[in-house]
Amino acid sequence: MNTINDTEMIIEAVLFAAGDPVPLDKLAEIIEQDKKTTRGILTNMQYKYQHSSRGIMLRELDGAWQLCTKPELNAYIARLGPVRKKQGLTPAAYETLAIIAYNQPVTKAYIEQIRGVNSDSVIMKLMERNLIREAGRDDAPGRPKLYETTEEFLRVFGFSSLKDLPPLEMNEIPEVVEKMPFD
Repeated sequence: MNTINDTEMIIEAVLFAAGDPVPLDKLAEIIEQDKKTTRGILTNMQYKYQHSSRGIMLRELDGAWQLCTKPELNAYIARLGPVRKKQGLTPAAYETLAIIAYNQPVTKAYIEQIRGVNSDSVIMKLMERNLIREAGRDDAPGRPKLYETTEEFLRVFGFSSLKDLPPLEMNEIPEVVEKMPFD
């Protein structure tokens, strides 16, 4: 039987090797524990990372877990060069992303109704960046595509789940967009 330190070491190795978020149930399966016990171990590990002088942190992203670098170290990570740096988003992309995040799933027509302009290229760019994805089809005539945010959206903006989005007042999307971090 593994000790708690062995189990944490296994989880750390799995998360490091995966790179992407790993669902809680998969981690539980790997360490041969139930989900409640696994969540407790992960929460304990998350606390340890937060309260130690380490360059990484453990983040929960909508029921999955990932090792990430601490945001305050981004300036040092940027020294790796342009290969690691993603280009920021345009104001139109932030606006579209906010509309989707707060109203998902939504159709392109809904987005364009709010923005007042064609959003084809913005939606395509957000999909290329894996910040949004198709979420099926609406029952409306023509069965238009529905869009929703992704796990990558949560990771990039530092949210554990959509419940962490800042509260939105009517007609406030531009102000919320300005508060959303990127890169």
